[in-house]
Amino acid sequence: MGLKTSGSNLRVDGEALWTDLMETARFGGTPKGGVKRLTLTAEDRQVRDWFVKTCEELGCTVSCDSMGNLFARRPGLDDSLPPITMGSHLDTQPTGGKFDGILGVLGGLAVLRALREAGHVTRHPIELINWTNEEGSRFTPPMMCSGVFAGIFTEQEVLDKRDRAGLRFGDELEAIGYRGGEICGQHPITAYFELHIEQGPILEAEELTIGAVAGVQGMRWYEVTVRGRDAHAGSTPMPLRHDALLASAHMIAALAEVARAHAPAVGTVGLIENHPNSNNVVPGETFFTVDIRHPEDHVVAAMEAAFQERFRAIAEAGGVDVEIVRIWDAPAVHFDPACVAMVADAAREAGFAPRSIVSGPGHDAAYVARVAPTAMIFVPCKDGLSHNEEESITQADAQAGANVLLGAILRADAAF
Repeated sequence: MGLKTSGSNLRVDGEALWTDLMETARFGGTPKGGVKRLTLTAEDRQVRDWFVKTCEELGCTVSCDSMGNLFARRPGLDDSLPPITMGSHLDTQPTGGKFDGILGVLGGLAVLRALREAGHVTRHPIELINWTNEEGSRFTPPMMCSGVFAGIFTEQEVLDKRDRAGLRFGDELEAIGYRGGEICGQHPITAYFELHIEQGPILEAEELTIGAVAGVQGMRWYEVTVRGRDAHAGSTPMPLRHDALLASAHMIAALAEVARAHAPAVGTVGLIENHPNSNNVVPGETFFTVDIRHPEDHVVAAMEAAFQERFRAIAEAGGVDVEIVRIWDAPAVHFDPACVAMVADAAREAGFAPRSIVSGPGHDAAYVARVAPTAMIFVPCKDGLSHNEEESITQADAQAGANVLLGAILRADAAF
């Protein structure tokens, strides 16, 4: 069948896409209706097995690189060309929903199914990618394996990462059977498109269906350790305490003030550990994480300087020591204008008014953009809620996003 890039009657099967979303939600499903599918766990292996089997049933060949990234390949008319790619991730947060990440993978599967059903052969091969450990909830930082692919991290430093229980990334990857032979980063691609829920309120508030994502805001992560002195809660006077938790509480409040002062920045402490964590002991040590984000890198740098100054002043006043280690720095990303235009044109052809938008969360696309032309497609989620078991989207919006993804893939196939 000849190439169709305008007025195409190719459409994804929305019912099949929704069935896939509900089916895969079983792998790590929680009693509250969400999903806990941490990377490199048994649940991750189960959903990967399902992905491989389903792609192979659609006539694709599936390969795996040394970081566990999966590539499902549908041949093209000229199979020597680097593929047009699409994808996202299958792992979730500890209290994740059914759609974060996996919509991009299953939306890509819907594209492959639509091409197969129509007998439509593209000029380039088309590949669907599952990136390992996008979330960074078990092994930090996030987007580690797309990061290796793009040359941000070395393979060895990621293989040697350990989770909070001390388990090594490389060992856990071997354990689930998904460490492939292809060296990560040596897989050529022509362009990359990622479908994702917005994870924010803008599209829903404006009653729009499609966001043509122009880029991703800059973000940095830190690990903070505050060291004071354990003491008896009943016999240690308040002026003589070196309370690590009290100082940490002041620091957390200061971070929020720094973020508000740099609006529309955001600052978050999402993990905290307290030692010895006893009800009648003044805490001697705490550990917590800091996440700061803004669309402009110079503002992120200013926020870093501001909160570090505040933290050190609080530590001195509280008689404690503070150690701040930056563990991740992801500069702001601007996606390829031609690919963003392909998304917008595909949206208009499908009957939707595309809304230019900047992503607050990070995505694998942010790293892939360093090595290939890249764009993203957003669809709304109810109340902008994500990283939550109540995360929700409509079947119609999922289908719309996948159809725009299909249209963008066809345009890229003709343009590159």
